[in-house]
Amino acid sequence: MNTFDQIRVIYGYIKPVLDIGILTFVLYKAYGIVVKTNGIQILRAVIVLALAYAVALLLNLPTVLWLLNSLAPGLLICFAIVFQPELRKIFLQLGQGGWFTVGKRSRHTYIDSVLLAAERLSALRRGMLAVFVRRTEVNHIIETGTPLNADLSSSLLVTIFGHDTPFHDGAVIIRGGKVLAAGCFLPLSEQQDIKKTFGTRHRAALGTSEETDAVVLVVSEETGAISLAYDSKLHYDLSLGQVTKTLETQLEITRDSATYEDPANETPEIVSKL
Repeated sequence: MNTFDQIRVIYGYIKPVLDIGILTFVLYKAYGIVVKTNGIQILRAVIVLALAYAVALLLNLPTVLWLLNSLAPGLLICFAIVFQPELRKIFLQLGQGGWFTVGKRSRHTYIDSVLLAAERLSALRRGMLAVFVRRTEVNHIIETGTPLNADLSSSLLVTIFGHDTPFHDGAVIIRGGKVLAAGCFLPLSEQQDIKKTFGTRHRAALGTSEETDAVVLVVSEETGAISLAYDSKLHYDLSLGQVTKTLETQLEITRDSATYEDPANETPEIVSKL
């Protein structure tokens, strides 16, 4: 047996494992995208139709088979229209890449500045909206506000949201240690089962998490509760520890050998107008 034949024999043993491994990886990633984008509704609808077709085929029901075959093109178009938001988010997730990035971490702890500001604003019952950009571009949101491209600091955030400035009703857009823009308007959520007690800030945070992969931090002006919205879900009234841990996980931040320092070293002081 020559070398080529030996390689072919070895490949014959490896081929099934490789085949199953790649398929498992693709299905696992696809399932993660579907769950994060609420695309599970599409999957359920497809399964129901597939089961109906299988039953009709098994029981030899010609009328049902004819009807399903005739309606197939129309159903496909209806799916695209009805589930357009979910499909858009699925393709956004696919286009963001990062499938093969494992354990890639940032060296910054810029969230400490945001959390310090959020804690003080919460105590003073001042609302806050901070959008942490991940992979999806949010230029259309940045355009609704005022570009800053300023160094992130707790004092800057407290100044924006702690006083009745032109920016305090909007959101700040944060990437890394920079505040890209302030006073931005966010898209409101299209979900119908949101609690009526949630105000515009929470609906805007949830809406942004539905359209992008951003993580949005919200401080309630009424209760002071600190919440996070990401992956089309709102996590309400979290402790600072929970917010810190979630942000570090979602933004892939590690505190090992941290290099970021808040440009404002002193604790911010504000005079509440309430």
